[in-house]
Amino acid sequence: GLWRGPGPEWRRSDCGRGERKCGRQERNLKSHCSGGAEAERTEEPRSRNHRQTLDNMDVSSAMEKMSVKQSAGGGRAAVCLVCESCSGFQPHSWRKACIACGCSTVDHAPGSDVEDDQRMGRLLTDSSCSHLTAKVKGGGGLRMYKRNRMIVTNPVVSRKDPTFNTTTYDWAPAGLNQTLAMQYMELIPESQRPVSGTDGALERRRQLFNQLPVHDQDPMKCQSLASEEEISSMLLFVKHYKQEVLGVGEVALPGEGRALREAAIQRTAKEAKDRSNSDKKDQDHASTNPSTASAAGSTNGTEDSTKTEYRCAGCKGEVAKEFPAVYAERAGYHSAMWHPTCFVCSECGQELVDLVYFWSNQKLLCGRHYCQTVWPRCSGCDEV
Repeated sequence: GLWRGPGPEWRRSDCGRGERKCGRQERNLKSHCSGGAEAERTEEPRSRNHRQTLDNMDVSSAMEKMSVKQSAGGGRAAVCLVCESCSGFQPHSWRKACIACGCSTVDHAPGSDVEDDQRMGRLLTDSSCSHLTAKVKGGGGLRMYKRNRMIVTNPVVSRKDPTFNTTTYDWAPAGLNQTLAMQYMELIPESQRPVSGTDGALERRRQLFNQLPVHDQDPMKCQSLASEEEISSMLLFVKHYKQEVLGVGEVALPGEGRALREAAIQRTAKEAKDRSNSDKKDQDHASTNPSTASAAGSTNGTEDSTKTEYRCAGCKGEVAKEFPAVYAERAGYHSAMWHPTCFVCSECGQELVDLVYFWSNQKLLCGRHYCQTVWPRCSGCDEV
């Protein structure tokens, strides 16, 4: 279709899904990637069937309850972070782009911190990181991301009465005291520190959109799912990566892998116990797991205590004992740790936003690039 880019010219962009051209024949290409009125009329009967299919599926019904409904136009005109000609974000009907300037949705980062926390809550729900979410009262099962913010207050010496300089970080690693958290912040470039109101905070929100696309986790945000088979495949795919691949990095000093391991064991045991309240069969299974895991945890801790040198799994350089490092549960608490600046996606090289990673083939990946290794991504609508 034709669309206007940031310049005065008109450009033609083909919507291709890898080499399969979206998997659609030419006669169906318009219905897959078109925002015109004729396409809307053609799609109306299929849309009703699409909704009916969702209603008939238990899993997708649960997804629907968790989905956050967005009003047309987004309700907020976010200014483009890239160009100066944009009058405010105006979403394209199927492209993840702004029709006012042609830049992507990522470059606008529309919405608010609350909406970001809702999206993160949906992503982490039903995963090993669900402890980082909290159930919303009266939200029908909706869970919110318990984003850890940090406020640092420093006294300012003056001739008269003392004043205080307050710095607010929009995000900080969870479970740390302020001293260790500040050590972590000082190890990352100043331009990337998520201090409220700075470019670093804007870049964090931008990376939330870029690395963790909402249409990679919620089928109801996908425009291209046309059949029950595609919807089922998407739901199974999301369920799989939540249970087997998704993780959130943890910050601690080198040699503290044992404590992290034991905390993970306790969380797993607690979750298993909670599930067993409704299913007695799970209770027997949960009672055997903690002892096995604890043995593994003690072995891991013993090795940690005798180790004198630690190496970064990214750059292979030495990790100083007095500075915090990032651990990944799925990589093993003892076998791998990273410098904060080395905890990056192995494909795009970007630092993993909020330490959210996808562990696949012994590599760290962001959500976007992990999904692309499983399903081809459409270059037009950006969906897998």
